Amino acid sequence: MSTNPDSFGARGTLEVGEASYGIYRIGGLEGAQSLPYSLKVLLENLLRTEDGKNITADHINSLVNWDENAQPDTEIQFTPARVIMQDFTGVPCIVDLATMREAMGDLGGDPAKINPLAPAELVIDHSVIIDVFGRADAFERNVEVEYERNGERYQFLRWGQTAFEDFKVVPPGTGIVHQVNIEHLAKVTMTREVEGELLAYPDTCVGTDSHTTMVNGLGVLGWGVGGIEAEAAMLGQPVSMLIPRVVGFKLSGSVPAGATATDVVLTITEMLRDHGVVGKFVEFYGDGVSQVPLANRATIGNMSPEFGSTAAMFPIDEVTLEYLRLTGRSDEQVALVEAYAKEQGMWLEPSGNVEARFSEYLELDLSTVVPSIAGPKRPQDRIALTNAKKQFHADLKNYVVNGNHIEKSSVDRELADTFPASDAPSHDANEQSEAAGRPEHSTLLNGDRATHPTPATIDGEQVEIDHGHVSIASITSCTNTSNPSVMMAAAMLAKNALEKGLSVPPWVKTSMAPGSKVVTGYFEKAGMWPYLEGLGFHLVGYGCTTCIGNSGPIIEEVSEAVNDNDLAVVSVLSGNRNFEGRINPDVKMNYLASPPLVIAYALAGTMDFDFDAEPLGQDKDGNDVYLKDIWPAPEDVERTIASSISREMFTEDYADVFAGDDRWRSLPTPEGDTFEWVEESTYVRKPPYFEGMQAQPEPVADIEGARVLAKLGDSVTTDHISPAGSIKADSPAGRYLSEHGIERKDFNSYGSRRGNHEVMIRGTFANIRLRNQLLDGVEGGFTRDFTKDDAPQTTIFEASQAYAEAGVPLVVLAGKEYGSGSSRDWAAKGTRLLGVKAVIAESYERIHRSNLIGMGVLPLQYPEGETADSLGLEGTETFAITGVTELNEGRIPKTVKVTATKESGETVEFDAIVRIDTPGEADYYRNDGILQYVLRSLVDA
Repeated sequence: MSTNPDSFGARGTLEVGEASYGIYRIGGLEGAQSLPYSLKVLLENLLRTEDGKNITADHINSLVNWDENAQPDTEIQFTPARVIMQDFTGVPCIVDLATMREAMGDLGGDPAKINPLAPAELVIDHSVIIDVFGRADAFERNVEVEYERNGERYQFLRWGQTAFEDFKVVPPGTGIVHQVNIEHLAKVTMTREVEGELLAYPDTCVGTDSHTTMVNGLGVLGWGVGGIEAEAAMLGQPVSMLIPRVVGFKLSGSVPAGATATDVVLTITEMLRDHGVVGKFVEFYGDGVSQVPLANRATIGNMSPEFGSTAAMFPIDEVTLEYLRLTGRSDEQVALVEAYAKEQGMWLEPSGNVEARFSEYLELDLSTVVPSIAGPKRPQDRIALTNAKKQFHADLKNYVVNGNHIEKSSVDRELADTFPASDAPSHDANEQSEAAGRPEHSTLLNGDRATHPTPATIDGEQVEIDHGHVSIASITSCTNTSNPSVMMAAAMLAKNALEKGLSVPPWVKTSMAPGSKVVTGYFEKAGMWPYLEGLGFHLVGYGCTTCIGNSGPIIEEVSEAVNDNDLAVVSVLSGNRNFEGRINPDVKMNYLASPPLVIAYALAGTMDFDFDAEPLGQDKDGNDVYLKDIWPAPEDVERTIASSISREMFTEDYADVFAGDDRWRSLPTPEGDTFEWVEESTYVRKPPYFEGMQAQPEPVADIEGARVLAKLGDSVTTDHISPAGSIKADSPAGRYLSEHGIERKDFNSYGSRRGNHEVMIRGTFANIRLRNQLLDGVEGGFTRDFTKDDAPQTTIFEASQAYAEAGVPLVVLAGKEYGSGSSRDWAAKGTRLLGVKAVIAESYERIHRSNLIGMGVLPLQYPEGETADSLGLEGTETFAITGVTELNEGRIPKTVKVTATKESGETVEFDAIVRIDTPGEADYYRNDGILQYVLRSLVDA
């Protein structure tokens, strides 16, 4: 007997060939036909999961009667079909599930209930670091080092794969999670047996990486969530959300020759970030959609976090089916996808569909797209390639003044030792720039910019390193390595360059990190590897590498020149993130570019370059060679792709994708339903979230006597709050590892140690580029300790320990877009474990706000038009926040009263907006976190 009341009589059957599927039809509901594609998916989700309690007929009616012009105010419960994870964020998820099993037993429940109820897949792709590059054995050596560093984590994941049902792991050296998702894991239309009947329904997913939205290009609704939300989804908890506004983005025309999918996505990113789409769905429509290849759709979907939307959807059409066939999906699956999409009105027929209603409208004529890059520190800062040199000169002024670096910080001279493979000497952590004894520069002014040519000898060659020199050129990241058109264009550009006699300067660290083995296959079939390798772009691994901060050390002699002379060198990567401090600690300016432009900049060797006016070099006859002379024609690229990619490549590479290589299969695997924690482990430790937890939550309380841990500006990202990259030897995390017998070369990264809360607490707010406004001219994880006389400077971790000992709660003050960037749950977990009770910001990025609530941290917003500075807040005040207790009465207060008392006794009072947006989020906060809420729910079930 079905528990679904089916209030709208939507239950029916769909015959596809000889198969029969149960479905929930949306077509019979008046108004459903004109809903945007993404809301049709949500409508089906509610119809199928209706239970009369959490999901009711009223919820369904709210969606059917969606008012596209209204502001979101109706909460619904979305139940994703599956959960997808990467290892940086996935390891703490499995650590938490393992801990919840023990806590379940402690509370008198059944530990076996802690088990994924929705299929969960984890792809290990974030751990490979480019230690070795530019040589034939780079891949093998990097994988070998990866296993040496991460053996504990991988053993733990192997245990999880055996201990938890419906949980699968894609081993290292296979591909990047989002590329593996679109090429193999995504079904587009799911099937699952429920109460004896085979149901068919839209494939939907949430993922522990913000770029989960890449799968939107396949017509699969999904987005990134924090790890804690993903754990709840795995345990059968729906995702609480407001019915969103949907932005219709009309595409027309076609991309001109010379422009790439990367240029399209950078243009769209700039447009949508300017328009403002945070918290909204974006949906692409119009005649131009059918002209956008699936790989390009996936590239656009991938960048959804960069323009700020929750999702960036493309509907299902013949292009989708062609991609499914190419990537090895079965004929039966492709037939089901087509039949289901047409039955539900989810099939794109530009002239035949009922025109969808949208909340807002934008349009792009693809023929107007020009070659572009983005940088030097945000993906939305697009620069037309023709203007790149001029813009570089303008931006360089923010990093160099007459040869002297602006950012006066002790960190700049110390960071060469922070990568695991680096043997550079460390420096005194307390050494300030002004007293560091930096050499006076004999700086020249070249036009409107500073130059400082610095001699260096690299592999026996005498060179000069200067501001703007490309120290990293990396083809990496799911965004572009999944796209054959830009990858093959890069390879053919390399071929043409070599044949013209061009070469890459010795100061450039080059690397190629494809998103799946299929890329390697079509490069081999097309005969392109010799040309890529000829320019130094050897295979270094299958993983995110440079884009996640795993670039490894830059060339040693370049690093020395940079650190001894304050040079502002650059990286160019085909990724999606270029935030400060993310790519490499020696590199202050970072640019996103298409794979062929990565190679072009590697050849140029500098960002101070005009491709139209300056030659890349000379051919054997002494003739100048310009970029236009070696840029491959689009028709030649497509012809090469057509002859080099086959369905068999996908079926063979993914035939046994979960098995792994000999290294993976030979890992010793712990056994048992509960994990045996190893006390001396520095990678995997039992976290403290459930210590002392009672069956019923304590009432929430107002906050009194709080101090400011950090006062921060605009666009503070989750990379600033919880860095994923290298661990400095003299940081609190580095000292912790040293005290536990770990040598500096084995520190690995913060991302790889997310299973150890002790490391991650010490790494919270430890980004080397963090600017805490409680201090003047200091960068990094430092603050003032107001428990001591004169409030001396100390590390944020050490200050938090002093506050905890004194019983002082903490707050963080922030500006606009607080928590933008990756869906990094440790940015919220670390904040909570440092003792932060509330954050007061001008605005939040969606995922981080949600994650703060999920960890029991109260997100507050300044009154409209107000900021910390306009209110006169300096961060030296003592804070009281009252009105929070209203939550105990089942209500969500719109505002709470904040009183900041200055040292003089003067007070600043204002009503802060409470950013608990849904009743579900209020339940999480009342329970002191989402995991505690889920655990209590399962104990009672």
